[in-house]
Order: sequence, then structure tokens, then C-alpha cells
Amino acid sequence: MQHYPLYLLMAAATVLSPGPGVLMTLTNSLRFGLRGTLGGILGTACGSFIVAGVSATSLGLLLAASALAFTVMKWIGAAYLFYLGIKLLRAPAFRFDEIQTQPRGFARRFGEGMAVQLTNPKSIFFFLSIFPQFIDTQGAYAPQFLLLVGSFSALIILIHTVYALTAQRARRWLASERGGKLLNKAGGMTFLLFGALLANSNK
Repeated sequence: MQHYPLYLLMAAATVLSPGPGVLMTLTNSLRFGLRGTLGGILGTACGSFIVAGVSATSLGLLLAASALAFTVMKWIGAAYLFYLGIKLLRAPAFRFDEIQTQPRGFARRFGEGMAVQLTNPKSIFFFLSIFPQFIDTQGAYAPQFLLLVGSFSALIILIHTVYALTAQRARRWLASERGGKLLNKAGGMTFLLFGALLANSNK
């Protein structure tokens, strides 16, 4: 815990790196506006909190040690990413001038963000490998756990909000129907790529 600033740097680098959660935030921001992105961001943060809790239990150790458990979790995550990719590829080009009139669906976006985190076994292994290096075994575990996980979730909210604001600034360049179709295809193919990488990953 004396190296908490280093933990923050490592966590920030992890959150900043492109992944399914970042892609979902960018897509939601462009399709539904900044307010329509909040549900997905909070869902992603909450999912990380749950994954961290799971990693601290025997289930986390099971997923780390069992090839079968890892494979099952891996294919669930890959299947969900494939579903998101195909859904986005088949979606019609969105119109930016209609964003404010579309239903934001907070609960739905929240669930999607949480599902992306919960179905990614790499998140569990991240917490399994990072936590032991920053927790003082001589001190109380719960306060340290809450601090580290809370910091990680807060970084998700902060950094993903910045991503969403950046995407909002790019709307003017993607206002045409062609731009909307291009974004759908790029996002869909990226989700499919993440799914393929996850399906081929090893422990």
C-alpha cells in the first residue's frame, strides 16, 4: 500500500487501453449522446467491482487454476462479444440529429456494460495478479480491498467519460449517413476481433 500511486498508474493504463468497454462507451456516446452513455459507464465500473470481489474468493482461484472453468468463461465472453459485433454490423446508420429524441435506456446500457466486464476472464486474472502486490498482508484486508477496487472503478468512470466527451466532439465528422455506416462497421468488426482474440486466449 506504500506504492498506491504506482497502482493508480497501472490501473489508469489498463482502463485507458482500448477494449470492449472503451468501444462500447464510444459507440453509446455517438449513438445516444453523453447522457445515454452514463448507464454503460456505470455498468462497466460496477462489473469491475463484482469481478474484483469474485477474484478475491475461491471462485477466482478456481478460474485461475481450472482449464475447464477458464474455457467456459472464455467462450461465454467471446460469444457475447460476437453478439455485440453482429448486432452493430446489422444496425442501420444512426442519425446524429435524432440522438436527443431516442430513448436512452439507462438500465439496458447499465446491463450491457456490466455484462462486458463480467464475461471477460482477463479482468479476473488482472485483479488476481495485481492485488497481492499492493495489499499489506499485515493490515486489515477489507479497507485496502475497497480502496483499490473503488479507485479502479472511479478511474473507469473518469476515463470513460473523457472518451465519451471526445466522441461527442467527433460527431460533426460522422454526421453523414456514410459516416454512420462506417462507424457501425468499424465498431462491429472491432467487437468481432476482440471476441476472436478472447476465444483464442490462453491462461
